[in-house]
Amino acid sequence: MTLRLVVGLLITVIGLAVAGRRVLWLYRLISSGQPVSGRIKDVRARLETEIAEVAGQRKLLKWSVPGTAHFFTMWGFAILGFTIVETWGALFSRDFAFWWFGRQSWLGFVEDFFTVAVILALITFGVMRIRQAPERRERKSRFYGSHTGAAWAVLWMILGVMLTLLIYRGAQFNTGHFMYGRSGWPFASWLVAHALAPLGSGVNTVLETTFLLLNIAVIMSFLVIVVHSKHLHIALAPLNVGAKRLPDGLGPLLPMESKGKPIDFEDPGDDDVFGRGKIEDFTWKGMLDFATCTECGRCQSQCPAWNTGKPLSPKLVIMDLRDHLFAKAPYLIGDQEAPSDATVAGSEHHHGVPESGFGRVTDSGPSQALRPLVGTAEEFGVIDPDVLWSCTTCGACVEQCPVDIEHVDHIVDMRRYQTMIESNFPSELGGMFKNLENKGNPWGQNGRDRLEWTKTLDFEVPVFDGSLSDDVEYLFWVGCAGAFEDKARKTTQAVAELLHMAGVGYVVLGPEETCTGDPARRAGNEFLFQMLAQQNVEVLNTLFEGRELMRRKIVVTCPHCFNTLGNEYPQIGGDYEVVHHTQLLNRLVRERRLVPVAPVAEDVTYHDPCYLGRHNKIYEAPRELVGASGAVLREMPRHADRSFCCGAGGARMWMEERIGKQINLERTDEALGTAPNKIATGCPFCRVMMTDGLTQRQNEGVAQESVQVVDVAQLLLTAVKRSPEQSSSEHTMT
Repeated sequence: MTLRLVVGLLITVIGLAVAGRRVLWLYRLISSGQPVSGRIKDVRARLETEIAEVAGQRKLLKWSVPGTAHFFTMWGFAILGFTIVETWGALFSRDFAFWWFGRQSWLGFVEDFFTVAVILALITFGVMRIRQAPERRERKSRFYGSHTGAAWAVLWMILGVMLTLLIYRGAQFNTGHFMYGRSGWPFASWLVAHALAPLGSGVNTVLETTFLLLNIAVIMSFLVIVVHSKHLHIALAPLNVGAKRLPDGLGPLLPMESKGKPIDFEDPGDDDVFGRGKIEDFTWKGMLDFATCTECGRCQSQCPAWNTGKPLSPKLVIMDLRDHLFAKAPYLIGDQEAPSDATVAGSEHHHGVPESGFGRVTDSGPSQALRPLVGTAEEFGVIDPDVLWSCTTCGACVEQCPVDIEHVDHIVDMRRYQTMIESNFPSELGGMFKNLENKGNPWGQNGRDRLEWTKTLDFEVPVFDGSLSDDVEYLFWVGCAGAFEDKARKTTQAVAELLHMAGVGYVVLGPEETCTGDPARRAGNEFLFQMLAQQNVEVLNTLFEGRELMRRKIVVTCPHCFNTLGNEYPQIGGDYEVVHHTQLLNRLVRERRLVPVAPVAEDVTYHDPCYLGRHNKIYEAPRELVGASGAVLREMPRHADRSFCCGAGGARMWMEERIGKQINLERTDEALGTAPNKIATGCPFCRVMMTDGLTQRQNEGVAQESVQVVDVAQLLLTAVKRSPEQSSSEHTMT
């Protein structure tokens, strides 16, 4: 008894010392990040999120099989905390049990149930890793680029914890020191005990002590491995979820901060940091994100860039930043100072996979300290420019991440530094920036042409003339695409006609309207965004002057404008009630102010725009409109919160797509796979991209010439309007 007490405590002290040293190192490293505001506000909402996402495993359960396996593993560890206490208690007393309830059979049943559940979950994880083995499936595996060796080691380690526990408890049962006596409710321990019983009391006594100590040793070894591996998420995930953006990391981009305070773009400080140019520029929340990554690859499996052969993997971006952070730690929290004149040298042995920028330099020497955060292979950059600029900011990574890592924020922050400080961005964006600055729209069209779309309508479109009458309910924000792009103009005209038919009072700004600044902000040009946004806010606040918030209503057809006006303009003093046209039209149908009389008897598939769906959680209104039009909705395999991007977001609309398959073709092929008569959407950018993809497939003879891309508003307009033939027929019948 004394020997096993000494050995058990010795193992414990060594394990805690090694793990504790690493935990202190991690705390110092993450605390070295820049301060950030708003991460501990709204405690109630954060507690509710913890309950839903950590205790309830809400995000993980979106994937039923791995989610269920992880649910039982997580709760298994929580419940088996009782067995850990019992194990250490048995070092001091062979008959140790919790006071009051420690000898009740139900506790033994619960402990054994979760022990078996964890073992079954481990088998599930093992099968999944074999089926998804990156050695065989390569880029198609979501584990491609992950540290699979460490993952297997941890699975075996957890299995070791469960098996040593069961053998120890079985032997304890046979020696008469089992806290639940001869009860069969701890069914797994009971079965093991019966298997060991023929060995006799002496052997079982030895087995009890041996496997008790082995259980402690495996637990301590597991603890050390956890704090030195990607399984840090066991401890860090609850912290990261608790410090997440609320309600999530989608929708608006955060205001730019430096040292935890918003940057004044009219008079920025001399020492203000614009974006992230070095790993130490990231906030502590960013560093916590990096350390929390589980390498599960859910983000990678959903990323449109990765799925079309581009080097961007959200998982690898976070892993590269984490590995660079850890490797550079001696210069951030240690006594080492980075030399100013050393030459960056690459590593002889490439780490990970070719898409991993960190693998270009893997040591912790001067080369790691001096290498650029963003740079080409020749520059030994941690993040390659092709990786950084492939992102469409669709948010699929953030939506899927079970530990609430904010990939899009980090990518845009790195873009901000590259654009505003280094002036290093894709050449095509230079023209877009110039057009926005000089013409107020990314196409470089004249502002006076913003009303050209109205000239072919058979009714007058009301234009704001300096005063807003009481009968005007909405400002119809047309947007740049809706005013200048030929395909998007049809959507604008359809919405205007439907509002006119429904008797909705509205006005348009015409030449007074300018770009909301969305493409500039997503491309990292925060200066230009602020200029455009301030200009628009001034116009809008003047237009709505004297109106309370509930009457400052704006309807938009572009989800990017919708997101910027509704979610980002409040950051600079523009508070409005913004609705998407599908929401307003759906309400008008429900109120019977728009009544479909000519059903669209066709098969229609609906493409969810990222900035309407994932970023703003609007999924039902467009689908209800498709149903109201009389069309039959045929869903694509990837739809709603798993919808696949069209490829236009993140300012990609104005960048050439030179690597891999074009994203819009991938999405068009998926849409055509539903055999639709029409492909519907609710975004002008999506419509352009899907139309271009459809045209190419039609030219190749892959798609039927009759298939069209339309906006949901056009479907509704067709259903609401009576054609002359229908009217004549009804009159004859009367």
